[in-house]
Order: sequence, then C-alpha cells, then structure tokens
Amino acid sequence: MEIGIPEAFLERMAWLLGDEYPAFLASYEEPSLIGLRVNTLKLTPEAFRLIAPFDLSQRVPWCPEGFIVPVEEHPGQHPFHAAGLYYIQDPGAMAVARLLDPQPGDWVLDLCAAPGGKATHLAALLQGEGLLIANDIDRARARILVKNMERWGARNVVVTSERPDRLVERWAGCFDRVLVDAPCSGEGMFRKSEAARQEWKPALIAGAARRQQQILEAAAALVQPGGRLAYVTCTFAPEENEGVIAHFLARHPEFEIIRPPWYPGFASGRPDWLEGDRSGLDDGLWHTVRLWPHRAPAEGHFIALMRRRGEVAYDDVPRARVQAPPASARRAYEAFCAETLTINLDGELGWWGSTLYLVPTSLPDFRGVRVLRPGLPLGAIRKGRFEPAHALAMALRATEVRNMLRLSLSDPRVFAYLRGESFPSHGDDGWVLVTVEGYPLGWGRRTRGLLKSRYPRSLRGR
Repeated sequence: MEIGIPEAFLERMAWLLGDEYPAFLASYEEPSLIGLRVNTLKLTPEAFRLIAPFDLSQRVPWCPEGFIVPVEEHPGQHPFHAAGLYYIQDPGAMAVARLLDPQPGDWVLDLCAAPGGKATHLAALLQGEGLLIANDIDRARARILVKNMERWGARNVVVTSERPDRLVERWAGCFDRVLVDAPCSGEGMFRKSEAARQEWKPALIAGAARRQQQILEAAAALVQPGGRLAYVTCTFAPEENEGVIAHFLARHPEFEIIRPPWYPGFASGRPDWLEGDRSGLDDGLWHTVRLWPHRAPAEGHFIALMRRRGEVAYDDVPRARVQAPPASARRAYEAFCAETLTINLDGELGWWGSTLYLVPTSLPDFRGVRVLRPGLPLGAIRKGRFEPAHALAMALRATEVRNMLRLSLSDPRVFAYLRGESFPSHGDDGWVLVTVEGYPLGWGRRTRGLLKSRYPRSLRGR
C-alpha cells in the first residue's frame, strides 16, 4: 500500500477479520478523519455552529459536541482554536469520556492523560464542579498536557507527573471515575501516523500487554467502591484488548464489565480471538467496544467500561495543606482583582514556587506527588506588581472583566495579537482581556493608547 502499512500486520488482520478484511483494507485508501470537539465550558455546540467558519454538517454519532471537519479547513490554525473553543481529536477518542460519564461533583483521575484530548473532555463534562486530576508519567508530555488544559479554561484541574504506584500510595480508593488510556502498539493510528507505522513490530504487542496489566493493577486500587474504571487503547491486537481485560478480571473479581450505551458504528469486543481458557469471561468481554475504520467514522479504538462492586463510600480523605501566599502577594492580587475583575473566584489561594494559584476547594493530600499544576494559575509577582497568568485569561468569561477589547474575527489585530505585536488601542490604561467574537484570547497591557500583547511567547506563530 502507498502509506506503507506493515505486511505482518495486514496478514494478521486478514486472518482475524476473514470476510471483513477487504473492507478493512479499503479503509486505508481513505484519508484520516479530523474531529473537532466543542468546548462546552465556553459555549454550546449550537452557539459554535453559528460562528464557526467550518463545515459542521457531519456529527460524531456518540458525542453531541463532536463534529468531523474536512482536512483542508485547517482548524488547528484558526483563532478560535487559540481561544480554546474546541479540541482537535480523533472522533473515536470522543467516545471514551462520554462512556465513562463523569458527573459534576465527581473526583476523576485520568492516569495517562497527555496530550490532553480525553482530559479536556472529562473537564468539560464535570462543568467546573468536582475535581479532575490529569496525570502523565512522562514529564515532557505532561508539560504539553498543562498547556492544553490551560487553553481549555477549566478551573478545577490539577496536573501531576507521577508513577501510578506512587499515586496509589497517596490516593487509594479516592476516585469516582478513573481512565486508563493505555500506552499500546498503536495499530489503530496507522492511517494517520507515519511514526506509528514505522515503529510497529509484532514484538511490541506482548510488551505492551505486560505494561498495560501493570497500569491496570494500580488503576484498580484508585477506584472507590461503586466507581467506574475505563480501559482504552488505540490498537486492534486482542492480546492488548480483550486479553488484558480477561487477565485483569481474573485477578479482580470485585470488578465487572458494564454494558455501555450502544451507538451507530460501535462493534462488540472479540473474546473469540483469544487463546486458552477465559474462565467464563466471554459474556462480559462481548460488551466491550471496538471502533473500526471500515465501520465507523473513527481510526481504531478499544474501550472496556468496568464498575467496582460495592456501595459508593465517601470516606474521609486527607486534604491537601496549601501554602498560603505571602501577604504582599495577596495584596497585589486583590488590587488586581478590584481593578480588573467583576467577580470573586471561588477557591483557596495557594502559593507554589513563585506563582499564585486558585486551588480547588476539594483537593486530596498531594505530599510526595510530583505536581505541575495544583489548580488554576492566577499569576506571579514581578517587581512588586501582580501579573496575571494566561491560564486565568482562558478561564474567564468576557463578562467577568472590567476592561475588554472585543475584536471581530475579520479584524487584522487578532493575528497581530497572536503574533505578539503591539497596536493602537483606545481606553483606560491597565490590563485588558483581548477577545475574538467575545471569547478570550489572552491578556494585553494598555499604556497611553498602545496595547502590548501578552500572548505567551511559546504559543506565538506567524
């Protein structure tokens, strides 16, 4: 094939799929799909359709806020993307958070969260209530996760970079929902990722399955009785999918597979592809979900939704002890709020490094855990003055600030701002929330009729 699918993979899929194989093979002649998921923390899908310059005629069947957009429309380069109005995500991946179904007020853990697609979806479904801890063991990937959560504008998110077993030591049995988006052999990404095609080899499968089993062991301990655990891969290999779940359930009878809501394009798991004795687990394994590129608008995913038996029990969980900010920092922040904001932000003020944070009101003890973002970054003190963080701008609504620059989408100053340029702007001196069509892009600082962009250097482009 032109895109270089590994022959060993194709031979294996031909053997597994049988009569379905020609349709599966033909799917690789089709372009990969671009999914766009609207940020419901900022606007509804209907409101987005009124302002979006994209073709949004094709909906994602299992995600009300999801759309499939033409590749040539380049949604990642649009100012609305910079404003955090949507996340670009494989349509199949949009099924995961919807099936895990977190409710506002829940404590949710995304154990392997980078770069943040599923974590941002979970944050949106929480609607600002409860707590999301987004973790990734890889520090570099976790920093990317921080940036994506910043753009998303969620206030009740903590980002950590820690081993799953360390999280168990601190937070065993704490969470209503736990997501394991497990590292895998990546077969489901072959259509869109040259790296996945080049890195794949049959030996990856067994090694990935062993690693997945270890991660699930830790994840099981983090779910409270009555809570839910979702296991996800982007591969077709049964050893990493049904095989891992069969092994897990055999070791953890306290968990059971939940039959999820069924949507067009969903296909059942395939326990019949496993070898050996499955000890009567087949019935449950049929209720896992497979997404195939020849059956659904997706690349390739496997999803197992499980419940820990028992009644929901909210035991007393040790709470975090947050370091209070210096009195000078608090005064500078309060002066900024009085001058700039029209609201009082709910939460506890915490001092982390040299940055002031708004810490979620319900936060478990994180001593011994590597924390990259202990809440919403508010800003830092520089030369005795409070300078607001970009994350604060992205978490605000235009109505929550006193001084706003409203730019239309066609205004050339939008791209000037995103490039970090200064431009004339009439109004009061001080901090200004720069918006596009009323949605925040970031801060500017106006002095004597000139607005200086404070859009972060790391995000600027041409």
